[in-house]
Amino acid sequence: MAAQSTPVELAESSFTTELVGELRLAIGQRAGKDIAVSQYSRGALRVFRPHYLDATPQVCYTIINPGGAYLGADKYGIDITVHAGSSLLLTTQSATKIYKTPQGPAQQHMLITLEDDAVLEYIPDQLIAYREATYLQDTVVKMGSSSSFIMCEVLTPGWSPDGSQFSYDLLRMRTEVQVDGELAALDNLWIQPADQAIDSSLYFNEATHVGMLLAVDRQIDAAMAAELRELSYRIAAEQADNVQVGISLTAMHGVAVRTLSTSTESANAVLMSVVNFLRARLRGQEPMNLRKN
Repeated sequence: MAAQSTPVELAESSFTTELVGELRLAIGQRAGKDIAVSQYSRGALRVFRPHYLDATPQVCYTIINPGGAYLGADKYGIDITVHAGSSLLLTTQSATKIYKTPQGPAQQHMLITLEDDAVLEYIPDQLIAYREATYLQDTVVKMGSSSSFIMCEVLTPGWSPDGSQFSYDLLRMRTEVQVDGELAALDNLWIQPADQAIDSSLYFNEATHVGMLLAVDRQIDAAMAAELRELSYRIAAEQADNVQVGISLTAMHGVAVRTLSTSTESANAVLMSVVNFLRARLRGQEPMNLRKN
């Protein structure tokens, strides 16, 4: 890992203060496998050594936060580049925990650049927001029309002394995807329970966990979205918890999925069924096995 003095460049981010954690990772090909051609980390972000989870050249990297959680006024910057023809599966070691943030919101700014025929699957563990937490997440994806992007996350409420499910102050997660410089998808999730004039048990119609998935690939069309809708409804019906699912096409060859449920497991079951369908249909890959035992 070569130390570099140039700060990470993050699109759409205006802060200039010191980052608590910074990660830059660029993936390319060498000897028939995808590898890190450049890598830099500083502060509270690291990556494990790479793994190869199937017979394809795709490399898997795991992001870790040695500090264990995001705290008040923490700012994190992540810059990922996947060069032409390469493929990256990016995940996290464990859940991202947001504790109370009296000093100011915790923030994560992520810039993803996908060159021609590049693939990125970003599958982090769940995000847990605890009492009095405010978290702002901005993700900007710049990709070519021949590249492929999949991202999914599950948001869960953390433990609260009074047992309330929506005791965090604010979660705002914004994802913008540009294809050849044009806006292809904009997903902006804003949850602010304190400003709602309703009981928290009714905030999501008795649900407590929000699942979200966004995929952009030129092969995605209305027929594929219909297949995904049928699949996700079937998987949702098989869960012990009630899971509600919504699926819609984006403007440019993309699909957005939302789930509402009462457990991380049920949300993940639906979202991963969509991920594995897309892996098989778009690239002929086997179901994902992250081996987190």
